Amino acid sequence: MLILLPPSEGKAALGTMERRRLSFPELASPRGEMLDALVALCRSPRAQDVLDLSDGQVGEIERNRGLHTARSLPVADLYTGVLYDNLGLATLSPEARRRANRRIVVFSALWGLLRPSDRVPPYRLAMGVRLPPMGNLAAFWRPWITAALQPVKGLVVDMRSAPYAAAWQPGERAVAVRVLRESGGKRTVVSHMAKATRGAVARSLVESPDRPGSPRELAETLAALGHRTELSGPPSPGRPWTLDVVIGGP
Repeated sequence: MLILLPPSEGKAALGTMERRRLSFPELASPRGEMLDALVALCRSPRAQDVLDLSDGQVGEIERNRGLHTARSLPVADLYTGVLYDNLGLATLSPEARRRANRRIVVFSALWGLLRPSDRVPPYRLAMGVRLPPMGNLAAFWRPWITAALQPVKGLVVDMRSAPYAAAWQPGERAVAVRVLRESGGKRTVVSHMAKATRGAVARSLVESPDRPGSPRELAETLAALGHRTELSGPPSPGRPWTLDVVIGGP
C-alpha cells in the first residue's frame, strides 16, 4: 500500500549537516537539475515573482540560494502544518514509524518523491511554480515519477492536492480521499478541515498493521478504526475510486 501526501508550505528551519542518500535513487538526475535551477533562479531578481512570494517571504530566496550546502533534517520533522500535525509522525510507536516509512510517499516539487526517513534541507518551491527552464513542474516530474511508482504493486491511497496529483495518476488501483462535513442533513466538501482529517486518516493507516488490498478493504479498515466512510467506484475507466470521509453529523 502506498499513501500519497502533498508537502506543506510550512517547514521546520533547523537541521544538521548530516547527508544521506535519498530513497528513489533513480530520481537523482532530475533532482540535481531541479536543485541547480532553483538555486540559479534565487540568484536572479526574478525569484520573488516566479516563486510567488510576498514581501514578508523574501527570506525564503536566501534560504534557497544556500541549498547545496544547507543543513538537513528528516522529512518526518521537516513538514509542518495541519495535515502533518494530525499525522504526528514524531509520536508514532516504533512499529508504526516503520510502517510509515514503507507506506508514505511525499510528493515534492524539488525532490520528486520522499519517504519520511529521508533527510533534506528546508526549501521553498511549490508544484504550481513555472521554474525556468523546466516550466510546468508536474509535467517535468511526471515521466520520472511514473517510472518510479508504476512498478510498485498494491493499493494507492491518494491524499494529494491537485497540483501534486497532476504529477502522477495511478488509475483504478487508487482511492482518492475526499472529506465531507455533515450538518443539518446536508454534506459539503470542506477545505481547511480536510487537511486535518487526511492527516488523521494517514495516521490510522500506519498505526494499523492491516494491509488493505482493495478499495473496499480500505473503506472497511477505516470504518473499523472509527472513521465514517462511503466508497464510490471510478466515474470512468482508468480513474480512481473516491472514498468520502464524513465529519460532523450524528
